[in-house]
Amino acid sequence: MTNESPLKQEQAFYGTTTLGERGQVVVPAEARTALKLKAGEKLLVFGMGNSMLAIVKLDQIAKFEKHLTQRLAAIRSAVKSAKKTS
Repeated sequence: MTNESPLKQEQAFYGTTTLGERGQVVVPAEARTALKLKAGEKLLVFGMGNSMLAIVKLDQIAKFEKHLTQRLAAIRSAVKSAKKTS
């Protein structure tokens, strides 16, 4: 097993899925294989704006949180720099 963070791996598009009548979504087989998802595994679902969802394996949430925190710090820094130059 590798210690490499999944956040450093290439991003991928795994296809499309359809929201069923009961709100269920099927994760494409290629995505399940690539992300090593197993039946019954807990996933966290985050809303991003009005039209995006992010799905994260529960056991990876600490890495995801660190990634988001780092991005937020970069955004805050850019906003601060932009305010200084205006």
